[in-house]
Amino acid sequence: MKTLKFEPINETLQVATQSDLLEALLAKDLEVLTACGGKGLCSTCHVFIKQGADKLTPPTDREQRTLGMITGANPRSRLACQARVLGEGVVVQLPEGMYIEKVEDLMRYLGQRAQTSILHPINGSVLIEKGKIITRSRLEELKHLNCEVQALRAAT
Repeated sequence: MKTLKFEPINETLQVATQSDLLEALLAKDLEVLTACGGKGLCSTCHVFIKQGADKLTPPTDREQRTLGMITGANPRSRLACQARVLGEGVVVQLPEGMYIEKVEDLMRYLGQRAQTSILHPINGSVLIEKGKIITRSRLEELKHLNCEVQALRAAT
């Protein structure tokens, strides 16, 4: 068993060696989406490795291609579905923002200010900035996301 630490929530979790970070995030009930089903094709499980990157499996070619398309990715970026834990000392920093899988997920927030930035499920770009009001017209503009996510799933 290995210990993972999650920031900024300051929580830890024991995981089995060779388990992926996505399993750990889901075990912590962190509401991580898996638009591509854990295939390394979307950005919904994008995290930053603050410490212990050498204690994870190296990024695959697929993961590197996907990370290359993600807005806000940097050299510490990993896809949680692709990074398997090999050793102790991994500190995972959760990105700020909320990914959406389908536009209908935002209907309950209609007329409210976004508490955090709302992020595109495939490329991680900001769809609605933190503090902006979520309007019906903006949700209508984002309807194409449902098709994009469905196409991504069909391709896997």
